Amino acid sequence: MRIAISTAAALALALTGGTSAPTALAATPRTSAVDGLWRMDGYGTVVAVDHGRYQEYQTTAVSCLKGDTARQTGPGTYAVDGDFLTVRPGADRNHASVATASSVGHKQLHRIRSLPADCTRQMPKDPLTSFDVFWQSFKENYPFFTAKGVDWRAVRKQYRPQVHADTTRSQLFDIFSKMVRPLHDAHVAVQDGGRIFGEGRPGTEVPDGQLDARTKKFIVTHDVAGAPHRQDFANGRITYADLPGDSHLGYLRVSGFSGYLPAEGATYASQLAELDKALGAIFTKARTGHLRGLIIDVRINGGGSDAMGLRITSRLTDTPYLAYSKRARNDPGNAGRFTRPEPITVVPAAASRYSGPVAVLTGGSTVSAGETFTQALIDRPGRTIRIGEPTQGVFSDIMTRHLPNGMAAWLPNEEFLTHSGHTFDGTGIPPQVRVPVFTEKEFAEGRDSGFKAAVRMLGG
Repeated sequence: MRIAISTAAALALALTGGTSAPTALAATPRTSAVDGLWRMDGYGTVVAVDHGRYQEYQTTAVSCLKGDTARQTGPGTYAVDGDFLTVRPGADRNHASVATASSVGHKQLHRIRSLPADCTRQMPKDPLTSFDVFWQSFKENYPFFTAKGVDWRAVRKQYRPQVHADTTRSQLFDIFSKMVRPLHDAHVAVQDGGRIFGEGRPGTEVPDGQLDARTKKFIVTHDVAGAPHRQDFANGRITYADLPGDSHLGYLRVSGFSGYLPAEGATYASQLAELDKALGAIFTKARTGHLRGLIIDVRINGGGSDAMGLRITSRLTDTPYLAYSKRARNDPGNAGRFTRPEPITVVPAAASRYSGPVAVLTGGSTVSAGETFTQALIDRPGRTIRIGEPTQGVFSDIMTRHLPNGMAAWLPNEEFLTHSGHTFDGTGIPPQVRVPVFTEKEFAEGRDSGFKAAVRMLGG
């Protein structure tokens, strides 16, 4: 799942250190084409598949710690944390791939003969070892040091002398936080139990429940007041309204691509079913037949599942097209080396669709999957215009790296490319029409410049 830091507390509490010494599995007889040991192309990960068990090991040049564990639920499928993985054999016995249902794309696997030596022994849990694993995890996986103007080797030189055998967890947490603060990356975080440090791009606000509630109340009061057929769906994360008058415009607000069910522990499959239910109620044949324009509001969107974002875009086109291509950093010694980009395509839904003009409202609180959704609309067939302010500038899935002492680091290691090979990491996706987004002045004056611009440009 893809999440913004401020909306991820529940997930953060579930993270564990995974520091027990694993058992080597190289000699285990294989019972299927994908059983055995694999190294993932990129992601610093080794995978062991054995008799219905999928086990990841998070590796660096100085460490190996257990990662996710999944249990087989069907041929090639494995359940993990309410989501599921699909492992498929490749063209020959030495290649395979793994995909996560809530994400997009595939990770390529290459068979190896044995576990790395560090995976067969206990990792020390002292502060210095945890520091070294933390620093090395970023050094080998983070792609954006140059773009951010951060010399990571100089960071190590500055902060490692401050760590010693008696450094407390609280002190180490503060040191880690200082190390990553200059990145201003909303997909970077330090986590220790319920304590999380992370911050976004300067001048932006990473969305939380309070901001979401405030802006939703404002929109209902000022923008869609009196609108017929206004309805909330998916645990309030999605709102649709037909705008008043004879403009034949619709308004669709999506505040996230997760949290579609109130029940704790809701699975990805059940949330996807809830999304499909909402889309079926919104994109009816009658409505799509008379709509002349659709406003899609993701100005306050904390992210979630890229796959759910594509589920919505599949209702917005009659023609398949490239949403973006995805690649991951895959050379620990070279931040400019990546896996081969994998094209991700929007396929029209086998249900009623709307393919007319769209105005997308974005801002600095459009984060993560909210941004990949916005990017998937850039080359959408038909007229699409972006209005507001640049998005947050974080697109990658979040890589969670356990530390020997039980703390964890979150970081990105992927890029989402346009058809021309461009990325919007750091800067965010720029609007084509720039207007203020939920400023205090706009709140005070009861004015929504982005909404008004969208109505005007769609001919309302």
